[in-house]
Amino acid sequence: MAAYGISVGQRVAVIWDSSSPVEGLKNLVAKIQALVGPESRVSVENIDQLSHSAHAESSFDVVLSGMVPGSMTLHSAEVLAEIARILKPGGRVLLKEPVAAQIGNNSRIKTAARLPTALTLSGLVEVKELQKEPLTPEETQSVQEHLSYQGNDLLSVQMEGKKPNFEVGSSSQLKLSFAKKSASSGKPAVDPAAAKLWTLSANDMDDEGMDLLDSDELLDSEDLKKPDPSSLKAPSCKELGKKKACKNCTCGLAEDLEQEKRESLQPRSACGNCYLGDAFRCASCPYMGMPAFKPGEKILLAENNLHDA
Repeated sequence: MAAYGISVGQRVAVIWDSSSPVEGLKNLVAKIQALVGPESRVSVENIDQLSHSAHAESSFDVVLSGMVPGSMTLHSAEVLAEIARILKPGGRVLLKEPVAAQIGNNSRIKTAARLPTALTLSGLVEVKELQKEPLTPEETQSVQEHLSYQGNDLLSVQMEGKKPNFEVGSSSQLKLSFAKKSASSGKPAVDPAAAKLWTLSANDMDDEGMDLLDSDELLDSEDLKKPDPSSLKAPSCKELGKKKACKNCTCGLAEDLEQEKRESLQPRSACGNCYLGDAFRCASCPYMGMPAFKPGEKILLAENNLHDA
């Protein structure tokens, strides 16, 4: 019992399963109760009901599972996670489990290499193997009865793990230290005398002894040329490809569109003889009564002539 490291005042949970002998379980609980003292209570939990227990997080200092003599307890990932949950930060778990020397047909039984990995994945740290020994004939028979395993390569392994010294979900500020760069790795030191040459103050400015540059000398012949007015004119809406004038058009597009609208109302000659005079015009020609005109010449008709036509 000294190997369990249980001391007075600690809270201990003992986990058993259907393979645990009743008398062996009673004897183990009695011995642990004597170690922790009458003020502390030893909790006894069935492994199948552990996840349904009402234990709060961080309830126990030590959890013993499968430690009842004659037990053949298998620990699933859910059971290991629940053990890690009810352990206090820094608490210890001691468990014993039968393992196979190599991977067999029974997927429930872990190998000796997979058991420490399972404890680590459940959130435990400092996982180590305390004892490994072959099963006795009685234990082998118990495994074959309870676990339906027919092999003879089983070993009994006792493991220990600890819960980290922090609660799940807790946070802590990281203290990061960055090495300061040495002065030798930086830029070379500047000579104070050289730095003074590039430092000017109001007292250093002597207007009388200083030659000022005429600003007109900075302009060349190209700068003095008068710009072309067309280059200063903003492009119109028409030049930008717009087909509709703005509401407050100032570029002349609105006037151009209005002019095109008026011109579209002017009739077009169907016979092509309107410009020759009345002798060659149709009876319904709107140009009837008007003198002859040159082909292509722009002729504007009065509004009343259009209605009469």
